[in-house]
Amino acid sequence: MNRMLLLLIAIVLLAFTPEEKTDSIPQNLVYVLNIQREIGSTSWIHTQQAFEEANKLKPVCILIHMNTYGGEVVYADSIRTKILNSLIPVHVFIDNNAASAGALISIACDSIYMRPGANIGAATVVNQTGEQMPDKYQSYMRATIRSTAEAHGADTIVVGNDTIVKWVRDPRIAEAMVDDRISIPNVTDSGKVVTFTAREAIKFGFCEGEANSINEVIQKLHIKNPTIVTYEPSFYDGLKGFLTNSFFHGILILVILGGLYFELQTPGIGFPLIAAIIAAVLYFAPLYLDGLAANWEIIIFIIGVGLVAVEIFVIPGFGIAGFSGIALVILGLTLSLVNNVVFDFSNVRFEDLLTAFLTVLLGFIGAFFGGIYLTRKFFADSSFSRVSLLATQDIDKGYVGVDISINTMIGQTGHAATILRPGGKVNINSELYDAIAESGYIDKGVEIEVTGFSGGQLVVGKRI
Repeated sequence: MNRMLLLLIAIVLLAFTPEEKTDSIPQNLVYVLNIQREIGSTSWIHTQQAFEEANKLKPVCILIHMNTYGGEVVYADSIRTKILNSLIPVHVFIDNNAASAGALISIACDSIYMRPGANIGAATVVNQTGEQMPDKYQSYMRATIRSTAEAHGADTIVVGNDTIVKWVRDPRIAEAMVDDRISIPNVTDSGKVVTFTAREAIKFGFCEGEANSINEVIQKLHIKNPTIVTYEPSFYDGLKGFLTNSFFHGILILVILGGLYFELQTPGIGFPLIAAIIAAVLYFAPLYLDGLAANWEIIIFIIGVGLVAVEIFVIPGFGIAGFSGIALVILGLTLSLVNNVVFDFSNVRFEDLLTAFLTVLLGFIGAFFGGIYLTRKFFADSSFSRVSLLATQDIDKGYVGVDISINTMIGQTGHAATILRPGGKVNINSELYDAIAESGYIDKGVEIEVTGFSGGQLVVGKRI
């Protein structure tokens, strides 16, 4: 009886116990991230967003659909670090090109698949004109791509008394994708940077196989009945990527400093100041939202601008306040570009700090010389000249900028309050006036007579 009662109670409890919700996420989910543009701030933002979403969905793998000719090393390095630290396996399908920064990102992935006719390599660091950068930049890239290849491990084989290391991806070959001085027998002759076709990449361990599509890559990964989810960037992600682009940062710095320069040339609130404020907001806002620009860094920038204004409008000349203001402006703009925590720069690479400083410095220099050039250009030989005064206003035509009432003092007498050599002060009717001796010099206390008037000064001679 007791057993029957217990059985009934168990049935009732099971009937009224809420059914546990099953995970609605498909078991064989493949998350696809498209990187089919120049590697830059936008690619980095898309990668961060995609990996964050993938971590929530918990797919069996992340599959990067790659087609790029390269881009900025700093963002490529951030993406490759994200891949190496990912707990979710990351694979890449090179649809056509994985050059330069794209090669670095691809080598970081767990496996590489390439379309027949695709290429990978040519990772030499170049500038915007395509010229090879100095060796210190190449050295950093060599070390980065070498360590990326080493991250995939190696097998050791003992042959007699020798231990042979067989790398999954040979770091020396990866390094040869950067440095044309490296010679590897049967791979490359010295003087040629390594670039592999799909079959060459398979031969030397830099590609797991050929594929013609994403679906074919998934089949080769032995994922059955996959559900494919593709990352779709939002408009805000694209906008933030554009605003944090290094080139656009340089333009904003030019507008900020150039606007301040023009505004200081024409006191009062006008278009240059408004343009500088808008540029400053566009510069700091995305960096602040991303956690790069802190409150104190923005305050440093504002204090710097204030010191420059004080130096120009309040303190004669250009001294400590002016130079301090310029230094604080540069410091505020620079620190906003690096991921430091207050004054802790332990996680900030020197290359990143140097890049940020050079970006700001070049913008500052460009704004200075650009401001001088545009001032002459706009106000001398363009339609802007219509708003400036170009005519000469001669005194003999009645154009004067001084009080001419003292012109009536001709003939009055007094004495020299100071030595006139030839300029100085004279005392006439117990009032001091600026004066200039009509010839020679006049000692202090000598009686004088006003003989003329010139440029706001009395012309005096010795009283006879």
